[in-house]
Amino acid sequence: MPPTYDEIVARLTGPGAPFEIEVSPVRGLPMRNYKHRERSIREKIRNSGLRGDAVCMVQGERRITYAEHARLVFGAAHALRDGFGLRHGDRVAILARNSPDWLIALFGATSLGAIAVGLNGWWTSDEIAYGLTDSGSRFLVTDEHLWPRVEKLVGSIPTLERVFFIGTDPPRTCVPISELLAPRGEAPDDPIDEDDPFVILYTSGTTGRPKGCITTHRGTVSQVMGIVFSGVAGALLGGAAPLAAGGPGTAPPASLLTSPLFHVAGIHSGVCTGLTAGAKLVFTEGKFDPEQVMRLIERERVSAWGAIPTMLHRVVHHDRIGRYDLSSLRAVSFGGAPTPPETIAKAREVLPIEPSFTNAYGLTETHGVATLNGGKDLLGRKTSIGRPLPVVEMKIADSQGRELGAGELGELCIYGPTITPGYWSRPEATAEAVRDGWLHTGDLGRRDEEGFYFVVDRAKDMIIRGGENVYCVEIENCLADHPEIDEAAIVGLPDAELGERVKAIVRRVAGSTIDDREVREHVAKRLARFKVPEVVEFVEKPLPRNPAGKLLKNLLRGTGSVSFHPDDLA
Repeated sequence: MPPTYDEIVARLTGPGAPFEIEVSPVRGLPMRNYKHRERSIREKIRNSGLRGDAVCMVQGERRITYAEHARLVFGAAHALRDGFGLRHGDRVAILARNSPDWLIALFGATSLGAIAVGLNGWWTSDEIAYGLTDSGSRFLVTDEHLWPRVEKLVGSIPTLERVFFIGTDPPRTCVPISELLAPRGEAPDDPIDEDDPFVILYTSGTTGRPKGCITTHRGTVSQVMGIVFSGVAGALLGGAAPLAAGGPGTAPPASLLTSPLFHVAGIHSGVCTGLTAGAKLVFTEGKFDPEQVMRLIERERVSAWGAIPTMLHRVVHHDRIGRYDLSSLRAVSFGGAPTPPETIAKAREVLPIEPSFTNAYGLTETHGVATLNGGKDLLGRKTSIGRPLPVVEMKIADSQGRELGAGELGELCIYGPTITPGYWSRPEATAEAVRDGWLHTGDLGRRDEEGFYFVVDRAKDMIIRGGENVYCVEIENCLADHPEIDEAAIVGLPDAELGERVKAIVRRVAGSTIDDREVREHVAKRLARFKVPEVVEFVEKPLPRNPAGKLLKNLLRGTGSVSFHPDDLA
């Protein structure tokens, strides 16, 4: 009789096992964690360098081995410290397209105990200025694609001392990234505590302004070990292996990286997990292109792809999918937005060798993946987010934080070493989100008798468009600033490709003739493109509100045709 999931967990996490679990204090609270873990991301880079000539990263014609990557990271660390004065706790912001240099800069800075700040590549100049100012970043790393949004800010951010430039023709106000790319064999020895911040990633909130969510060395290492554990456990169960090898037990895994590095899905779940598994990390170039994805899978024999559901949808529905050899692909994981069962069914239909599919649930506040549902479990429970990673505790709670029983609906709460210590310089927001170590996610869910969790609805006023979180109040505040708009509401419009699209419901001031184009242009000048409404509906009557004045969005959500896409903006 095959072992059960609980039996496999006990075997892999018991005394002397590779994923042995111990209980130790984390920020004053007892938490479960893996005993045989690395104590910092610098240690992870050093360990990964022992893989020598194995290919670590591929982008276009550029190939970097694991040994080269470690030397470049430690060389960047020495250059940042000795040449530019970077110190423990300083912030280094990165605003650039995905590339090996993005990662070398990040790992170089954090190998000193400095803190990386991942800025959203969709942001406008105003949003970038906010992120730099809020984080107090001393340095910024940018590239030739995003420099036009940064150029006007140079000299206007009090804390920003220096800009490093990725590209062939650096402006005179910038330092070429080549000055950081002098390899060094020895790692720096600056002290790093497990609970030191690793990366700050910005996540929007219901108050409208993005908050800098702190991720730590401990939390990142723990989350990565959880993903690797799930791969081993899934393989023993005969199914889910999120980093499956490209061949029958021989070739090392090759992982396609399409998630932005300024998201936990990119840097934490994607890159740090790939480095741990010895995967070849394959980068795309430029904007997402489904045919480029298929070409890379064929050329690099990609075995695993961590996809945003929208990306998977576009690939499996592409009319040329039959022209490419995708037989190396053995594992597809997805998260960041609800994944329609239809997309999973289509993927199983068109991919020539059925991969193991894995649905992941997590937040920036959990360092990424908190639960996984894959293989046979996913096919049996297609709408479930799965079971929590071994060191993560989860519960469904009522409004007082009391745990509810199986089948009861309540708020999903999470506890463990992967929970954020808080938001940068936001003690009030931290206290609201994390209480006695428990993260209150704002997601409504339930648990079944076998311990599988389901997210039923989002308590937060949020849209997930193609994997990007869109908080409605931020756009509503922007629209309220327009002199010809009396009131406005933002809601999500269900969409098979993107999960949701952004819809604005607008009531003009008396006598105004403002049209949908002007509404979009007003938002586009202030906010990132993915926040620009794709559907604009004008109404004559006041928008429905409750006695407290809150918009009744359940009465406002509806259908509408999409004739505009944010990517169409010049």
